[in-house]
Amino acid sequence: TTSLFYGVKWKFLEHKGPVFAPPYEPLPSRVKFYYDGKPMRLSPEAEEVATFFAKMLDHEYTTKDIFRKNFFKDWRKEMTAEEKATITDLKKCNFTEMSEYFKAQSEARKAMSKEEKQKIKEENERLLQKYGYCIMDNHKERIANFRIEPPGLFRGRGDHPKMGMLKRRIRPEDIIINCSKDSKCPEPPPGTKWKEVRHDNKVTWLVSWTENIQGSIKYIMLNPSSRIKGEKDWQKYETARRLKKCVDRIRAQYREDWKSKEMRVRQRAVALYFIDKLALRAGNEKEEGETADTVGCCSLRVEHINLYPENEGQEYVVEFDFLGKDSIRYYNKVPVEKRVFKNLQLFMENKEPDDDLFDRLNTSILNKHLQELMDGLTAKVFRTYNASITLQQQLKELTTADENIPAKILSYNRANRAVAILCNHQRAPPKTFEKSMQNLQAKIDAKKDQLSDAKRELKSAKADAKVRKDEKTKKAVENKRKAVQRIEEQLMKLEVQATDREENKQIALGTSKLNYLDPRISVAWCKKWGIPVEKIYNKTQREKFAWAIDMADEDYEF
Repeated sequence: TTSLFYGVKWKFLEHKGPVFAPPYEPLPSRVKFYYDGKPMRLSPEAEEVATFFAKMLDHEYTTKDIFRKNFFKDWRKEMTAEEKATITDLKKCNFTEMSEYFKAQSEARKAMSKEEKQKIKEENERLLQKYGYCIMDNHKERIANFRIEPPGLFRGRGDHPKMGMLKRRIRPEDIIINCSKDSKCPEPPPGTKWKEVRHDNKVTWLVSWTENIQGSIKYIMLNPSSRIKGEKDWQKYETARRLKKCVDRIRAQYREDWKSKEMRVRQRAVALYFIDKLALRAGNEKEEGETADTVGCCSLRVEHINLYPENEGQEYVVEFDFLGKDSIRYYNKVPVEKRVFKNLQLFMENKEPDDDLFDRLNTSILNKHLQELMDGLTAKVFRTYNASITLQQQLKELTTADENIPAKILSYNRANRAVAILCNHQRAPPKTFEKSMQNLQAKIDAKKDQLSDAKRELKSAKADAKVRKDEKTKKAVENKRKAVQRIEEQLMKLEVQATDREENKQIALGTSKLNYLDPRISVAWCKKWGIPVEKIYNKTQREKFAWAIDMADEDYEF
């Protein structure tokens, strides 16, 4: 199978560089900003930053103290000395007219004529054709995100200490271009120059820059459907399949280590048990105050767990409660093995709530140990392995031959949900959830009425046929019977949809489907049960997983 793919090192790379955010357009003079009840004309720099706040005026972010404080501090840096002297209190600022102006603009965009929309579509297509593709080793490849994000206010996830800070405009001088020496290097906009041009064929990014809020490096990469991304994806799942072959040995090893004389070995073994059993992330060390207080397995503190020798009829229960990646709360009560429980009691002895639970362990120690157990093994490989194996087992258990296609897809989504729960992929219910459920229920009710009418018509046609006994009435009965059958199928489809939507309102299925589940499992399931792959993967996802669609037959086993 490796011959299907190309090596990650490329020989030739040529592209046109990024598309920068359009320059700031000052507000019309009729749109006023007020300070302390009086209209005030702002300098273009200060006005631009004020518009970022105005656009978010209806959002709860702008009510949060930390957001307001950070915004005001960064906004003042953009003001002239005169503006700074006048504008000293955010509470006295009135952004209402600005906010109304942007709402009106948004409505105008929605009300555009077909011709105007077509014009914009054509311009976007022109940019895509020019900047959205690169040439890599004689292949034209699609680029994922060739536009650079415009400036704005940083939001962050959860209660991020930096929310409200100004995300600065990215300029050519911030940009590092990566291409091959023998390619035509992208031209910077007139009168500007790039920060640097590199020729590094061991990386797969085309453009990079450092954003100012967290100092993290951002990249322009190839589209997930590109050959190089496909190969990386394939390698990821093959690594997880290699873990399958040695996971029993690793489990036996860490169970043995629970009894070690060395505390560091015991801690490492208990952490590995959690990463394996609960699909916890390893967790990376962070600078104090840099980001929200999120943790992973290695950075758990004493306050994040409670131990119950007995709870709700189960023995040795551990209660987890902490903020994981993206500030998503991880809450779980799980019975563990007695020796794990005893070790946790030991690790917590004489410690304060904010002390580290695993004080002899960090992510790099754990990953170094994992590398020794299996080449290429990291905590993430356990998540991929456990997610994929869970999906495969659930699909076997939940799918039955006598279900129709909508019911089989419900089974698929239920299997996917079991994985999303394992990986703690939660989401807030969509704002439109109640409304869309009401609309769906109205469709179900209308369909039930339609079914009652169709059944009544069938009954009447049958009565007619008993009396007349001719071909015409026989045909009428047959047509009415088919109509009842068709409406019953439509009703079932709607009811399955409602169940599916209700069950998934707080679970994000997409993350595991795109990042943790070997797509060959889903493709094999589709082929086995005669379900079109497009019922499971949309067009973009089918492009991303084209390699799996070609490769997997119905007998594929992870």
